[in-house]
Amino acid sequence: MTNQLLPTSEQHLDAIWQIEQTAHSHPWSENMIRDLSSRGGCHRVLEVDGEVVGYFYAQNIVGEVTLLTIAVDPKQQGKGYGKALVEHFLDMCEQADAESAWLEVRESNVNAFNLYEKAGFNEVDRRRNYYPTKQGNEDAIIMSYLFMSFS
Repeated sequence: MTNQLLPTSEQHLDAIWQIEQTAHSHPWSENMIRDLSSRGGCHRVLEVDGEVVGYFYAQNIVGEVTLLTIAVDPKQQGKGYGKALVEHFLDMCEQADAESAWLEVRESNVNAFNLYEKAGFNEVDRRRNYYPTKQGNEDAIIMSYLFMSFS
């Protein structure tokens, strides 16, 4: 099995769009997925044997990197691909000399919260009733990761 983390390109977008629709209860719009030209954008895909199994979209603005969205194909979950994506995201941030990384996660997404916490993210705040659900709304947990700078 060959795993590759690659910069996202046009050829990946159909697979990303399919995963986005199946992995998220409230997916991004197709236009947002297909926009690879955003300022500070650093988007990556994880391919296994040439097939896209996951991705993340991130944005680096003056040393503050935000993980905008991340997903693994539901058929491929539980194989460590989410962990690989998060680790690559943090490595990418370090290589860019980022000061901090930020993300939001639905409070109901306990698996993702635990993954981020194990990777070194800390809960710093909540946006109350931020995300829509079938039953109403739920909190967004804001998490941060601070990079050590010895310069």
